[in-house]
Amino acid sequence: MSIWRVILAVILPPLAILDKGCGSILIVFILTCLGWVPGVIAALIILNKN
Repeated sequence: MSIWRVILAVILPPLAILDKGCGSILIVFILTCLGWVPGVIAALIILNKN
């Protein structure tokens, strides 16, 4: 996980995980729409996985 991905995950969570698949993007997008903090947390968790 690079520092640029972390910064992008904090600013725009769905864009940070574009290469992780459609399901992940959809989940993070919905969580971001419900609240910014859940979207950021989900994006950081998905980025932390191998």
